Amino acid sequence: MADTTVKIDEPTRDRFKALADGAGMSMKDYLAQVALEKEHEQLLDTATAAFRRAIGAPGVMEMFDAEFGGLPQVTKSETSRAA
Repeated sequence: MADTTVKIDEPTRDRFKALADGAGMSMKDYLAQVALEKEHEQLLDTATAAFRRAIGAPGVMEMFDAEFGGLPQVTKSETSRAA
């Protein structure tokens, strides 16, 4: 795949360079990774919105509870706490 140039201001370039260096990556590889991560975030946002619409439909949660017995009960010993 051919490379291309993107014009950005120096402070932004420097920030990306520092982030790439911190990750032990070239800026080209770092930006490719960021693009993939952003695509995944968009897909997850879309899936989350669809899921929320589905479970918000009347009767869906009741059918889930009837089929699977509802959510498990959390005991006091299972709750999160700081170490």
